[in-house]
Amino acid sequence: MLSPKEVHGTLKRHQLVDGYPFVLDLEKSHGCYLHDAATGQEHLDFFTSFASWPIGYGHPGLEDKDFRRELESAALTKVANSDIYTVPMARFVSAFATEVTPEGFPHHFWVSGGALAVENALKVAFDWKAQKLGVDKCNDGNDLVILHFRQAFHGRSGYTMSLTNTDPTKVALFPKFAWPRVSNPAIEFDLDGGIANDVEAAEAQSVAEIEQAFVDYAGRIAAIIIEPLQGEGGDNHFRTEFFARLRAFADEHEALLIFDEVQTGFFGSGKPWLWQHHGVRPDVVAFGKKSQVCGIYAGPRVDEVEGNVFRRSSRINSTWGGNLVDMVRSRRFIEIIVEENLCENIATMGQSFVEGLRSLGRERGHFSNVRGAGSLVAFTSESAEQRDELLRALAGKGLLALSSGERAVRFRLPLIVGDAEIDLALERIADCLPARV
Repeated sequence: MLSPKEVHGTLKRHQLVDGYPFVLDLEKSHGCYLHDAATGQEHLDFFTSFASWPIGYGHPGLEDKDFRRELESAALTKVANSDIYTVPMARFVSAFATEVTPEGFPHHFWVSGGALAVENALKVAFDWKAQKLGVDKCNDGNDLVILHFRQAFHGRSGYTMSLTNTDPTKVALFPKFAWPRVSNPAIEFDLDGGIANDVEAAEAQSVAEIEQAFVDYAGRIAAIIIEPLQGEGGDNHFRTEFFARLRAFADEHEALLIFDEVQTGFFGSGKPWLWQHHGVRPDVVAFGKKSQVCGIYAGPRVDEVEGNVFRRSSRINSTWGGNLVDMVRSRRFIEIIVEENLCENIATMGQSFVEGLRSLGRERGHFSNVRGAGSLVAFTSESAEQRDELLRALAGKGLLALSSGERAVRFRLPLIVGDAEIDLALERIADCLPARV
């Protein structure tokens, strides 16, 4: 039997081990608390496995006997869901399509991995645009491009590396496409929640760059892709007016509007999807992380092309078509989230956390630009060095958080979080801040 203290050493003999120093105890972790099997220490988990674990540890709803039987049965056979169908898969698809996907998006595709979800969203757009143009006019698709934004993170797969431009280490030396990249007009908030920067001027600059891109790449832009909230790039928020402008560009120039909600979707913002806060409907949405199963859903605009990828076999496909075990777990998550109204809970708790951080910022200083939507909360430190030191101090106090962009700290709260955990997190953050000068 391998002991928890042997875990890191064992792994290091066979792979790079540069993650967290603790060892997750799957049985003793509970609620919002991650238990370290090696030391016995508990960590308040405001990291949630990069925003992928939504309902905390040991949720009593996962003890349901019928769910456990279905989960065990699914785990004994790895099914090629793309071509072999089962009752558990149909139950999951029905639950997702009726409880998670908004009305008016009839097309779904399932895959394992957020980057692959985004990549297949791009393939939907390439296929659609090529057929719109006439396949003899797009050089077998090689002339088509994707318009994207600075500080975007869309993944590390083949296509997505051409869009990702956060940490250069993650894409350097790998071949990439020279696709049009434009500025991202992020909002900066003051400590009262008002807009502190000239965001309209920033939007005007971005719009001018987009207009020029549609000139420089005339007839070649298959899609505009954006994260409704840029996570790794800095937890950057955008105004509804800007999303509406993107919608207009996509309609005017026959491009699809793609929202990458891999990190923000599946109830994380206080609604099933962050884009719903803005009311600007996309054509395709990529999702993953909290949903357990990754994939895309798409609206009727793709049906302007009769033989689109959702109609013509094998244009997009995957051997596993997601993972049946993940589908069973995701369906149970959906049931729990709906039954316990966790969407409303995280909207309330997230706002409470934002307000507490703003109060702390006014009182203590050292950070600014507190922003958030539901479980997705961040603030900006005065320097990268101060941010990194704060993250180390928070980890030492047993509060897990993440870096974001050049100077930001981001939190990814469990949907079950309550007042006690919010208060404890604020207390630990206050303890770790430098003394006010």
